[in-house]
Amino acid sequence: MYEVEIKVPADLDATRERLREAGAERVDARRQRDTYYDAPHREFAETDEALRIRRETPLAEGDGSSTEGGDGSSAEPPDPAATVTYKGPLLEAASKTRTEHETGVDDGEALAAVLSGLGFEPAATVEKRREFWSYDGFTVTLDAVTGLDEYVEIEREVEAESEVDAAREAAVEALDRLGLDADEQVRTSYLGLLLAGESD
Repeated sequence: MYEVEIKVPADLDATRERLREAGAERVDARRQRDTYYDAPHREFAETDEALRIRRETPLAEGDGSSTEGGDGSSAEPPDPAATVTYKGPLLEAASKTRTEHETGVDDGEALAAVLSGLGFEPAATVEKRREFWSYDGFTVTLDAVTGLDEYVEIEREVEAESEVDAAREAAVEALDRLGLDADEQVRTSYLGLLLAGESD
């Protein structure tokens, strides 16, 4: 499976309004906490790979706070769902296309202990609020990342490398209809952006 993705800086309020006007469907909103790991046998920063555990909790449709109880009081947040993801190196210069393997896990803390026992060490954590929209066959994600600006990601998964070019061109056209410019795309991951900011 190939994940074809373009990420651009954007004003989320303006993009949200354009999505509504275009008839897009708001699918979900979640708070995500991603812990990235260094490998004991090679440097992921050099090989352009990534291994992470993601913990996420659902958000209410309002201001991004945790879900509220029926009486308006704050409800106890659910235990975060956890997934483990491996991302391979970028495959082209025109987008953030890469191979990706992901699966859910029953216990994120147990998986973290397994990785630690194998010599994988936590490298950094990325926290963000994500809003997911379905638009024209794509998932459009509105991201507010702690310590960074606001971004919009548009992505679609394809099964064959021969489908990548067509999916990327369609993503560029969809961004244009939303008033966003694919030429402004950022190919650096949120992890890379945060680490670069720390080194400035």
